[in-house]
Amino acid sequence: MKRLLWVNSVTTSSNSSRGLPLSRSSLLTASVTEQGGVISGDDPTHYNPSNPIRLWIIQLVIIVSMTQFLSLFLSRIRQPRVIAEVIGGVILGPTVMGKIPHFQEKIFPKDSIPLLTVTSTVGLILFLFLVALEIDTRLLKRNIRAAATVSVAGLGIPLALGAGLGAGVYNEFIKPLDKNVNYGYFLLFVAVAIGITAFPVLCRILTELKLLDTEVGLVTLSAGIGNDVVGWVLLALTVALVNASSPLTALWVLLASAGYTVVLLFPGKWAYRWLAQRSGSLEQGTPTPLMMTLTLLIVFISAFFTDIIGVHAIFGGFLAGLIIPHDNGYAISIVEKIEDLVSILFLPIYFTLSGLKTDLSLLDNGITWGYIILICAVAFLSKFLSSGIAAYANGFNWRESSAIGSLMSCKGLVELIVLNIGLQADILDPRTFSMFVVHALVLTFMTTPLVIFFYPPQFRIHHRGDGTKGGQETSAPAPKPIGDDEQRTKFVVVLDKIEAIPAAMTISQLLQPSALETASNEEKIVVATSAAPSTIKIEALRLMELTNRTSAVLRSQEAESLILNDPVVSVYRTFGQLNSLQVSASLSVVNFDEFPQAIADHVRATHSEMVIVPWPRGVTSVADSDEAGTGAIKSEARNPFDGVFHRTTTQDQTSSYVYSEHIRNVFAKSPSDTALFVDRGISGTPQAGNQQHLFLAFIGGPDDRLALSFLVQLCERPWVTATVVKIVKTDDDVKEKNSSEETSTPPTQPNLHHTVAAADTVYGQHNTQTRLASDTADNILWSRYAQPSSSPKSGGALSRIAFHTENAARPLHRIVELVKEEVAESATEAEKALIVIAGRSRRLAVESLSAEYSAMTAQLAAPVSSSVPKTLGDVGAALVSSNVNASLLVVQAGPSAAL
Repeated sequence: MKRLLWVNSVTTSSNSSRGLPLSRSSLLTASVTEQGGVISGDDPTHYNPSNPIRLWIIQLVIIVSMTQFLSLFLSRIRQPRVIAEVIGGVILGPTVMGKIPHFQEKIFPKDSIPLLTVTSTVGLILFLFLVALEIDTRLLKRNIRAAATVSVAGLGIPLALGAGLGAGVYNEFIKPLDKNVNYGYFLLFVAVAIGITAFPVLCRILTELKLLDTEVGLVTLSAGIGNDVVGWVLLALTVALVNASSPLTALWVLLASAGYTVVLLFPGKWAYRWLAQRSGSLEQGTPTPLMMTLTLLIVFISAFFTDIIGVHAIFGGFLAGLIIPHDNGYAISIVEKIEDLVSILFLPIYFTLSGLKTDLSLLDNGITWGYIILICAVAFLSKFLSSGIAAYANGFNWRESSAIGSLMSCKGLVELIVLNIGLQADILDPRTFSMFVVHALVLTFMTTPLVIFFYPPQFRIHHRGDGTKGGQETSAPAPKPIGDDEQRTKFVVVLDKIEAIPAAMTISQLLQPSALETASNEEKIVVATSAAPSTIKIEALRLMELTNRTSAVLRSQEAESLILNDPVVSVYRTFGQLNSLQVSASLSVVNFDEFPQAIADHVRATHSEMVIVPWPRGVTSVADSDEAGTGAIKSEARNPFDGVFHRTTTQDQTSSYVYSEHIRNVFAKSPSDTALFVDRGISGTPQAGNQQHLFLAFIGGPDDRLALSFLVQLCERPWVTATVVKIVKTDDDVKEKNSSEETSTPPTQPNLHHTVAAADTVYGQHNTQTRLASDTADNILWSRYAQPSSSPKSGGALSRIAFHTENAARPLHRIVELVKEEVAESATEAEKALIVIAGRSRRLAVESLSAEYSAMTAQLAAPVSSSVPKTLGDVGAALVSSNVNASLLVVQAGPSAAL
């Protein structure tokens, strides 16, 4: 406006005939300069109250980046994310970066703090809503006696000792300041700060350490619920007393809060549940847009009401979360819709504001640090001893009691919320606030290491899905080793995603019992005269990834009900019933890096004989056949290793690296036989009229022997046929071929694409004795199956298997040729699908084929990842790299397999 008036005055005072044009050009120039931004020299860090978005975005980027950076390192030592958020706030505050000249004035000026405060308060309200959603009151019914004892002892004694500690802190730090802080209110606040347990952090620690299915985890979780609710009630009482102008006003505030709580938790909860049922949201397990809108309105209206009656707005958000039903995963679905926005954006802002108020430079004398040590000691020992002794009195041993005491001493996020409320209410000054922040960080940092120390995995007793108790983790014996020719009847099928279902069904259907009505008369006689076949049992292990998200923690808490409603498990169970397979399911929520260990633990617990890991085919790409020269559009099945070959038809080019390393870890840690089924989307679903054809190139070694015996077992199904070729490597003209290859082919090393894949697995070297023993076992097994046998045990299966021997100077090239011939033959028969079985042969291989594989990949146009042979072995890698259109079953014998 000032600029406009100045231009008008200039043009009015001028007698020039160009006065009006001058006014227009000046106005245009003014407007352009106003919108020029940094191009016109504007400082983006300058706070403009009418347009604060620039500085707000700068602050947001700095805060989130700092939190994520610290979280990368702290997560490696199994520390909760809240540690990174608090430390990030302290670093951005006056303690560290505040010492940089003009940093505080430029990035976090005082005028911008109100906007950050509003943003963080909105996030805090939503976070407390999520915290309440984690509280499942149904858990209180489990071990209610032990949980109630631990909760009462773990809250009552720390409250009393905290009040005594508050007296010393008040006399030393608050009283000399001559601040009008009520002595009783201060004692009550310090008691709450010492006695409260951080329930959200407790849930994450229990989930990450896999304690939710133990007695320790259940009792701690139930006690933490009671402790958390009582702590929030006491904090609300403290805030009401501090904000009230008189005791009578405080009484009215408490009565209004109690009345609102009763109305919301009973009629309000019933009404919400009725609406969720009427809208179909509860039945579907996910809220409709209308129900989601209503839920968010309830959260903020509840926060508004609690704020206007004199209690902090976050209590309203907490109460709103208590009315949400947990049936059919409804609460989990609501959490998934808002958790990322809250945890990634809003909460770090809140903790940064907390860090801006934390100045560790104020802790500058021995008395202050002496009180910090005293606060830490009282807060930890009061919780640890009271909760631990209460647990020991309820029959827990000393390790379990110590773990419960350590878990109940966890502070973290809730503690910092309490401290910030105390600072806002002028109960704490900056010095005492910083002292309690240090204490919260120390106790939260101690929790996970102490639990691991007192209660290591080998002493944990887990509950099985059927309600019984499993043994200790390391006491579970390894699966009993079985011979090469023995039947495998108990399998673990890993289901980690919905895309794995088709591959799991394809390979599992080959395990179903033989149907007599589909067999020939001679086969019926063979089956009738032989012993009854063993019943096939499948343990379906459903793996879900544990992340920092609240929804992952809720899934862990509700694992027993979730396993009944999970669509992946439900589909596979139904498939098992239709194919006469006994299927039992288990659910494990762990970090992705811990998937292989979870599989190994489940194999030991169930005494399974083979692990089957389906590798889903992913998306199916449609290629333009003009490039292929066929003149039509055709659908090509996706190669799971397209990512490592850098093929452009695959949408996800990088996920194969991660999953390949995961598969290698499964092979390395599995205590039993392991099978990886690479689904190329080629295999059909064989029925009575269809035929499934198997192909095996037998070279030798324990893995190939397992492949041969498993193939014979699969061929006991009347609709399964097989071709087995024994490959014998010859030395004819080998030197001549090698010399010609060296001169005619380019160097292989540059064409081998080395990725970020882990180092190769190191296996023990075999000597002459072990090689001879392995060769003898190969010959015995081959003679047993390849030569006619009068034994009726496998007579029906062997009649459907064609055995022959091939001599080859280049085994991999010959195997690829044979498989392509089988693929061409299967393509002419519409009802026949081909699966190639191969031994991984990374251990005790008869022949090293790595040199031939390197020469083969050198001829490919695209570079090949070094992780392919490390995952599939040389034979499997050669088939995949040659783009053979057949599914692949790669097997590895267990560690206890004979040489």
